[in-house]
Amino acid sequence: MESPQSVNSPRRTLSLSRQRRATVSFLDSDDKNKPASGLSPDHGPKPSEVYGFVGSITTVVATVIFLVWAYVPESWLHSIGISYYPSRYWALAVPTYVMVTIVLMLAFYIGLNFMSTPSPASINTVYDEFSRDPLSHDFSEEGDEKPIDPISDIGIDRINDAMFNNSA
Repeated sequence: MESPQSVNSPRRTLSLSRQRRATVSFLDSDDKNKPASGLSPDHGPKPSEVYGFVGSITTVVATVIFLVWAYVPESWLHSIGISYYPSRYWALAVPTYVMVTIVLMLAFYIGLNFMSTPSPASINTVYDEFSRDPLSHDFSEEGDEKPIDPISDIGIDRINDAMFNNSA
């Protein structure tokens, strides 16, 4: 016997969707002992959605607290009872340190890549340990089919001839 979730044809899909639509019902006023949500326990928000929502709310609250701390005068903070907070120096210093650190990391990464790249005159820009010379195989021409040539690198002389020889 087939399970109700298996679908074999578009008509079956349509009939299953009609059955599901027909079973949707709203709670009556006399059904007060049923759960208010009307959902089974396996439904509900996913943990990633909850973490995203909590993270976004936390970010907004932290931003508002930072802006209040950085821009509201000290006399106003003292009047509402806030007397202990970090120095205003850190309101500018921490974001500046973070941005300078990011810029220096990018500069270091680019410099490291330049140091590990061979110079343009180096033979290592053309050949490396994975280079393969084309193998020469003499196959008989008895059949129409020839085997595919094995993987190999194209020589720099053939590439230069194809790119810069205008005799074609």
